[in-house]
Amino acid sequence: MNIFYNKEGIGDTLLITLKQIPSEDRQVERKGDIARVYSVVTNETVAINVFEASTYVDVQENGMVTITEHIVNTVNELLAKEGFEDTLVLDLSPKFVIGYVIEKEKHPNADKLNICKVDVGTDTLQIVCGAPNVEQGQKVVVAKVGAVMPSGLVIKDANLRGVDSFGMICSARELDLPDAPQEKGILVLEADAEVGKAFFN
Repeated sequence: MNIFYNKEGIGDTLLITLKQIPSEDRQVERKGDIARVYSVVTNETVAINVFEASTYVDVQENGMVTITEHIVNTVNELLAKEGFEDTLVLDLSPKFVIGYVIEKEKHPNADKLNICKVDVGTDTLQIVCGAPNVEQGQKVVVAKVGAVMPSGLVIKDANLRGVDSFGMICSARELDLPDAPQEKGILVLEADAEVGKAFFN
């Protein structure tokens, strides 16, 4: 879940994105100040728009909004009030975590890509990685699905040349770290880095 707000650019509307789907599969249902965007094929809710947002929540940020319990609870109250069955689930777990590359194998359909299995503490993720220096046994920084990179890129489930990928192994430059090297390659952490721990505090 990601929340976006830009009063000058799009008006007093809170945009809540849950999942990306093709535009031709989207349909909208509006009740009061709530619009539910859903998949025509599956009826799954993929986004929620809250109009006249400042009436309900005090958002000071411009762009990506920090998700809080208050915002989620307020939107859930509005959803229930308007008769929607959806409920937002609050997830405040870190999206940038320390991972351990359990295994690495060549991508069957791309010479420069590797398929990595990465332990992130609570789960093992399959991540397709194009960095030339990724190796089994490394401690790395993983941006999990839902992470927002410093560039504004939102990490999503992906399929790269026929292989599913759930996250990204990051370089220092992608993390916008000071004095990051310009050459391609992931950031490799010290061996004693704690798997599953948040990278950014």
